[in-house]
Amino acid sequence: MSYEDRLPRRLRQLRRLGAAAGHRSAWGGMLVPAYWWDGHPNFGDALTPYLLPKYGIVPLYREPRHARLAGVGSLLEFFPDDYDGAIWGTGLMRDGEKRMPDATALALRGPLTQERIGASDAAYGDPGLLVSRHVRRPSGRVAITAVPHGHHRSHEGLAALLSGESGRARTVNVHQDAASAVREIAAGEVVLTTSLHGLITADSYGIPAIWTMLEPALDGADFKFRDYEAAVTPGLSRFVAFDDLRTLDDVVRRARTADAGRVAELSDGLVGALGRLPDVLPEARRFPAGLFGA
Repeated sequence: MSYEDRLPRRLRQLRRLGAAAGHRSAWGGMLVPAYWWDGHPNFGDALTPYLLPKYGIVPLYREPRHARLAGVGSLLEFFPDDYDGAIWGTGLMRDGEKRMPDATALALRGPLTQERIGASDAAYGDPGLLVSRHVRRPSGRVAITAVPHGHHRSHEGLAALLSGESGRARTVNVHQDAASAVREIAAGEVVLTTSLHGLITADSYGIPAIWTMLEPALDGADFKFRDYEAAVTPGLSRFVAFDDLRTLDDVVRRARTADAGRVAELSDGLVGALGRLPDVLPEARRFPAGLFGA
C-alpha cells in the first residue's frame, strides 16, 4: 500500500485531527477544507496541518477543487482559475501568469506571486517563518546543516563537499514530519540548502544561510526562491552557485542572515491575516462538533 492510497491518507487525517485536539486553541476553532501537497512525506508540505491548529484553525485535507483554503507551498497552479476560497502564504511554482480573480489572498509567499495572480493588499511571507514560535531551537549544535531537496539527496558533488571535514556538517532528510525536521535544521550554526523551506527555517531562527541549485533542476527553477526573497530580503539574495563552494569554509563565509525585524514583521502579518478567515469563510463549521457533518 502506497503513501498516496486512500487508507493511509485517511489514517494521516485521523492522526492530524488527534494532534489538533491537543491544542486548546483548536477547540471551537474553524474546521476548514484545505489543500497542501500530500503526495509523499515532506516537512515543508506538512507545515499546513502542523501550524494552523495553533491558531485556532483545523484543516481537513481536500483536493484543490474542493478546498476552501490554499496552504503552505508552491501550490497555486493546482487550483482552478475560478477558485473562490482563501490563500494563506501560498506561492506559484513557475514564473507565469495565473489570474485568480475570485480568490481572497490573505497572504502570499511574495510579491512575484502577487503580481502573477493579479492580487493586491495581501500580506507577504511563507508561513514556515512561524516555526521558531513553536519549536525550541536545540541546545546541541553542529557547524553546518545541509538541507538538500529530495531530488538532491544523492548528489555526488554535494556529498563530497559535506564529507570533506568529518563531523562538521550534518544532512537533514526533508522526508519527515515538520517538527523533527525543523529541530534538525535549527541545530545548525549555518544552513546550506537546495530546499526552499530549509532557507525559510533558517530565517525563522535568524541563522545565516545560503541556497544553491543542483541537478536535476527543480520544477520552476529558482522562481519560488526569488519570490520568497523579494518579500524577506528585498534587494539581497543568498544564492551562491554550487561551483563557488569549494570548501565548507566557503559555505560559512558566504552565508547571510535575514533581517530579524523584517522576519518578525512578516510573521506578525501572517498571523494577523488568519484573523480575516472567518469573514472569508463564514460557512466554516467548528471543531470538533463539525466533524460529524464533514
